[in-house]
Amino acid sequence: MKADLHIHTAFSCDSEADMEQYVKQAIELQMQMLCFTDHVDLNPDDYGYNYYDPTAYFEKFNAVKAIYGNQIKLCAGIEFGEPHLYGEKLAQLTKYPYDYIIGSIHWIGNMFPCQKVREQYSAKEFYTLYWEEVLRTVKHGGFDALGHIDFPKRYYGEIYYTEAKLQEIFKYLLEKDMIIEINTSSLRKGYNETMPGKELLEIYKDCGGKYVTIGSDAHEVKDLGADMDAAESLMKDLSLQQVVYENRKRIIL
Repeated sequence: MKADLHIHTAFSCDSEADMEQYVKQAIELQMQMLCFTDHVDLNPDDYGYNYYDPTAYFEKFNAVKAIYGNQIKLCAGIEFGEPHLYGEKLAQLTKYPYDYIIGSIHWIGNMFPCQKVREQYSAKEFYTLYWEEVLRTVKHGGFDALGHIDFPKRYYGEIYYTEAKLQEIFKYLLEKDMIIEINTSSLRKGYNETMPGKELLEIYKDCGGKYVTIGSDAHEVKDLGADMDAAESLMKDLSLQQVVYENRKRIIL
């Protein structure tokens, strides 16, 4: 199934893309499913702080679904930043009829992996802090898939990890019946592999991981479905199974 489960629209602070234009493009590309996963950012240092409006989002989503729902499966989602820090807000949002929730780590305290932070912290130093934050969020849970697990790679251009730390992360992730996504946005930003790449996916599989979602992380309509063939090929090489979500329930393809 051609399904892109990580897409941002104008309901995210860093996108101006129109939901309906995505749908038209998806139909043109003969895709079967889209999930709109706009940012929920609650870190006061994020310029998208409190930008997301679930009421306005669902008004638009339901209107678009009413027009195109017989041509393509449309699902509602969010990408929720730092779930372990904002559990009360996440619980409030889950009262809305979302199909799929991505949990992501973008911030470590007041640090985002921007140029200033990269000048102060080496990749090893930043990743050491980052993995601890990821561990805290998988222990907390409350979401369906962990987004772009090696996110700093998109900015540092490299990755640092210990297998023991990843095994600990995956242990808690899988105990809570959550999975990871294969995010293709790093390929558009000059990196030579998806997030995560083969090495981390092999560790995930060795820990008992079976399922993945695939998402382009598009913020513009032109990036819809980008490099999904690469993600599908990697998934098949490792004998992982693609899944989608409806009503927060996993559907194995």
